[in-house]
Amino acid sequence: MKAKLITRTIQSITPHTSPYDVRDTELPGFLLRVAPTGRMSYYCEYRRDDGRRTRLKLGDTSILTPAQARDEALKILCDRVRGEDPAKKRQTNKCETLGAFIENHYRPWVESHRKTGAQTVQRSLARFNEFKNERLLDISPWKIEKWRTARLKDGIEKSTVNRNVTMLKAILEKAAEWRLIESNPLARVRPLKTDSAARIRYLSDDENVRLRNTLDQREARIHQERVQYNLWLAQRSLPAYPDLAKVVFADYLKPMVLVSMNTGIRRGELFSLKWSDLDLNRKMMTIEGSTAKSGKTRHIPMNKECTEVLTKWRLQSRPESSLVFESPTRKRFDNISSSWAKVLTQAEIDAFRWHDLRHHFASALVICGVDLNTVRELLGHSDLKMTLRYAHLAPQVKADAVAKLDLLHILNPSGNPHQIAKPQKVVHSPAAKVSTAPLIDDPESVYVARLVPSMRNVQ
Repeated sequence: MKAKLITRTIQSITPHTSPYDVRDTELPGFLLRVAPTGRMSYYCEYRRDDGRRTRLKLGDTSILTPAQARDEALKILCDRVRGEDPAKKRQTNKCETLGAFIENHYRPWVESHRKTGAQTVQRSLARFNEFKNERLLDISPWKIEKWRTARLKDGIEKSTVNRNVTMLKAILEKAAEWRLIESNPLARVRPLKTDSAARIRYLSDDENVRLRNTLDQREARIHQERVQYNLWLAQRSLPAYPDLAKVVFADYLKPMVLVSMNTGIRRGELFSLKWSDLDLNRKMMTIEGSTAKSGKTRHIPMNKECTEVLTKWRLQSRPESSLVFESPTRKRFDNISSSWAKVLTQAEIDAFRWHDLRHHFASALVICGVDLNTVRELLGHSDLKMTLRYAHLAPQVKADAVAKLDLLHILNPSGNPHQIAKPQKVVHSPAAKVSTAPLIDDPESVYVARLVPSMRNVQ
């Protein structure tokens, strides 16, 4: 249906059982959509670059007059003539700021899908405060490049900057997934190059001794303070606190440290550990997928020290508590930074984080000769690449590999790499027989003599 879209025409239009269009006779592409309910809306129709038709809604007849709607349609058609995409331009104008997107869209999603969703939102808003009022589409690779260059000049480590950029890319990826922006503007931003073989921080033998001694001293100090405080309470006829002489551990810190050192579990996994996750008889710990970073359940055998610590800790824990390590408020711990920092200071251990206890566990295994794949399974790494950072701690493996070259020097005394000495004839006694076996799998099938005791001489 075609008609000049003016007020008198619109007032005479009646709805049908199905929607229909009334196209303006003066401005091609300007039309009125009439719904069966009687609702009428103005639209502007144009062709996209691929030749297909698309429409943009201008507004309802209850809001715009025919003249106002025609003016809006004319602007859209003029933009199209200039080569612009009106739909994309409208999307850009409506685009939310980063701060609004995080609060209105990203926060509800991440808090329901990630264990640390609330902390992720807080870190995002803090790290990217200068972009909070930027529209999503205005966050360009060049702006991010300037931002991370400034961060590096402020002394921030490359690895930290990379993690921050990855966080922002993940946020914008969600915006693209939810069709709030056409694509992720940072999709092609590459991380800064870092030393993938950087030094792993773990405790030296001396630091290990100092840490354990400091924990013991802390236990003794807490015991003594409890005794003195109970004496003070008794002098005032006040009820005393529980006698710590009847328990093994004064509080949570020492058992937490020892369990982490002997299992390599993450701090969050430690805080969420439940008694139902432990089988003290079979010496097995289970990290549930719901609390693991990878989302996958894994089982960790417990050594003697870990089993003894948890067995003793169980005896002094509240029977009704489901958590292995319960905070003083009888809830899940969220941090132990203060007490941990004091212990490190007293033990004179520098640049050592709680997470480094995990590195200490893995490093000790590798140094003892445990293969990397087993270490990967114990740590819960989804990719062996994460575990390869500990490979340099097993130098004997590389040394054994290089030592195989010595065999070539024995077989080739001349030093000519293309000539390997033929095996010498071996003169042996009647008490032994000679057998040959391939030693090196090469085109010349080199064999060496091997003496095997003769069974004839065995009485």
